[in-house]
Amino acid sequence: MNIAKNMEAIFIAAVVIAGATTYATAAVPATRISVPAAAKVEASKMQVVTVTAKRLTAAEKAAL
Repeated sequence: MNIAKNMEAIFIAAVVIAGATTYATAAVPATRISVPAAAKVEASKMQVVTVTAKRLTAAEKAAL
């Protein structure tokens, strides 16, 4: 099957499908997602990770 000969038809079909889905989804109202109270995290309970490490010297960086 020679796709090059049918490229115009393929393009038009893709545009028609894209246009139909655009109009079909435009009428659907946006849904609101509510987060349950159990999923909310207070700032005081948030875990913090502190990483302490020695920095590499210029010679050590060059060796890598």
